[in-house]
Amino acid sequence: MASGATSRSEDEESLAGQKRSSAPASGTVPKRRSSSRFIKRKKFDDELVESSLAKSSSRAKGAGGAEPARCSGSEPSSGEKKKVSKSVAAPVAPSPVPPHPSLAKRVKKSKQPPPVTKDLGRWKPADDLLLINAVLQTNDLTSVHLGVKFSCRFNLREIQERWYALLYDPVISKLACQAMRQLHPEAIAAIQSKVLFSKAEEQLLTKVGSSSQPTLDTFQELLHKHPDVFYPSRTAKALQLHWQLMKQYYLLDDQTVQPLPKGDQVLNFSDAEDALDDSKLKDVRDEVLEHELTVADRRQKREIRQLEQELHKWQVLVDSITGMSSPDFDSQTLAVLRGRMVRYLMRSREITLGRATKDNQIDVDLALEGPAWKISRKQGIIKLKNNGDFFIANEGRRPIYIDGRPVLGGNKWKLNNNSVVEIASLRFVFLINQDLIALIKAEAAKLAQQ
Repeated sequence: MASGATSRSEDEESLAGQKRSSAPASGTVPKRRSSSRFIKRKKFDDELVESSLAKSSSRAKGAGGAEPARCSGSEPSSGEKKKVSKSVAAPVAPSPVPPHPSLAKRVKKSKQPPPVTKDLGRWKPADDLLLINAVLQTNDLTSVHLGVKFSCRFNLREIQERWYALLYDPVISKLACQAMRQLHPEAIAAIQSKVLFSKAEEQLLTKVGSSSQPTLDTFQELLHKHPDVFYPSRTAKALQLHWQLMKQYYLLDDQTVQPLPKGDQVLNFSDAEDALDDSKLKDVRDEVLEHELTVADRRQKREIRQLEQELHKWQVLVDSITGMSSPDFDSQTLAVLRGRMVRYLMRSREITLGRATKDNQIDVDLALEGPAWKISRKQGIIKLKNNGDFFIANEGRRPIYIDGRPVLGGNKWKLNNNSVVEIASLRFVFLINQDLIALIKAEAAKLAQQ
């Protein structure tokens, strides 16, 4: 039975080979369409084993040359059948399965080193490097806090916490080391040049005399003699600058600090505290108030300047009546135009009467006596002639009444002592300084005789 089954299977395989070989020749059987796309799908364990078996069998056929014999259409011999059956029946060791492309990408990503965290908070990599170098030089966190200038203003507690974190916290120390390794060599050199001087270094520098004039060669020789004491990045120029600073503060061995003077001249702390002005210390600057005061001061100065410029125009002084009998004349007053409220003093040979405005400035502002909205801005002019006579000229639209007589616009009239001048319901009495006018007349007569 077994031999019959095997013979049938061999006959079927030979017929199938003949059909495959004859089909392309005849051209009657259409070609089977197949897609070249590869659908990525996860394979199970049994499929992986079968695929590996199929690949190994195809490699064996290709090596033995059995496939071309099948394609030729001739039946294989019995010896070849036995070899093929043995080769199929023999177990084949599974070949290593190639990893999935997505799995390979994941493996590559996982093998990449983790990125270094750049943001370490307020502490920058330069600060950490400066802190480490300064502590190794001085062995004193207080000195580091007072002498090192970091990128931020750290207090003593923050510096202590950071130093302990760099020592005992593995995560922070690892991140800090990675960040410091990424610093530029120039930045590292700049940081190392700012490292504080240790006590041993300063002791060697104090031995250089203050009276001597050391050069760079002196400090270079000092570096060669004590390479184990000085920091590796020290230069002769840095040593010279630090020595000059120590000399300035009298820290060298051959320098002595002068004692403080004794007596009342010494100012102790309590005396200095009493001398302070508390009001100046507590005074907070208010910019808005200062601006307002500046504007007010500027406005007042402008008004004062305007009044000073108008003083030379005002030759007639206006005095308010206080009820007390004051003398009407003085040595400079020629005449007085006295009203019910004010007195206008005439101290020049010619004055103008009217209503003062912003654009028009006159000598006698009649608005100070009462309502003057009917008075012209330049109502009239009072003049003193060389012979001692006063005349008033009307320059306005409304008439001026002198002792009840109207003086129309463009006309003039003589003013006598105690003459009544009425301008738009405002009445004034014109008084003449007889003594001063007599002197003026006498001088005029003398000049005429000469």
